[in-house]
Amino acid sequence: MAYTIRLAVRDWDYFTPLALGDLRPQGFSLEIHRVGTLVDSIATSADFDAGEVSFSRYAQAVARGDNSLLALPHFLMRGFRQRCIITTKTSPLTTLGQLRGKRIGLTGWQDSGNTWTRTLLKREGVGIDDATWYVGRLTDDHPVVDRLAGFGRAGRIEAAPGERPLLTLLRAGELDAVFTPFMPNGFFSPASDLRQLQKDFRQAELDYFNAVGYIPGIHVLGIKPALAQAHPELPQALSDIITQSARLWHDKRVKYADTTPWLMDDLARTARDLPADWNRNGFDANQRMVADFAAELFEQGLTSRCLTPTELFPYPLS
Repeated sequence: MAYTIRLAVRDWDYFTPLALGDLRPQGFSLEIHRVGTLVDSIATSADFDAGEVSFSRYAQAVARGDNSLLALPHFLMRGFRQRCIITTKTSPLTTLGQLRGKRIGLTGWQDSGNTWTRTLLKREGVGIDDATWYVGRLTDDHPVVDRLAGFGRAGRIEAAPGERPLLTLLRAGELDAVFTPFMPNGFFSPASDLRQLQKDFRQAELDYFNAVGYIPGIHVLGIKPALAQAHPELPQALSDIITQSARLWHDKRVKYADTTPWLMDDLARTARDLPADWNRNGFDANQRMVADFAAELFEQGLTSRCLTPTELFPYPLS
């Protein structure tokens, strides 16, 4: 019997071949629904059957014994986090170790990306108790919501004063650095007053990859368990068709590299500096990264116990 999967994902460019119909799954239909923010709970959603899920929030649910969602070791979003630490151009700070004793803003305490970013600081000897943290919205355009999620600690991890935007506090000198998943509008303008804290963040990211062997996973592919039980072939098939779409889109980017003036250079440097399988999905290819993230969640107090990779991903994918 034919069935349709309603997939909620961010507007990642590698879904273009699927969205345009250049690829079609075999045995099921796929509806791609673009969402600006992640759906709160795919497991209970009446609108979606699968989707992009926060790795951290999913792991926290598993640690609580909540198995209402099946996540697959397919990382829809990966990203180095060195680039996500920003400061002002007038700041004297240029190394992560210099953030000891400083005031740091971030857009959500439990976020996967910010968990990985705090790991970078720990590698340089700056633990959670070595800085003062303020959690809040990045700009006036972002909503005022609870971003502490119960992880606040008076005098150490607090909401941004008066719910003022983090960039406002940074520019006023009330913060020394900010963690942000995406660069604010105008960041790349020559007139911008902001910069990455590490001026050669690309080299810092490459050094990190050479040390750990992976690019951190941020978001995973989640699916309702009942659907996977009814159609045991579905998790692998869904992962495979997304992988095919990403591969086809990459090939098209290589061919049509004139969308930005130096995209070809970036493609060449990526091929030179990283192994060809840097974005490979599946359990085996990501086991070390998953284990490291689980350990960080536990050590940072986000989970009450250290989960194993198998607990997090009982359906391994090939």
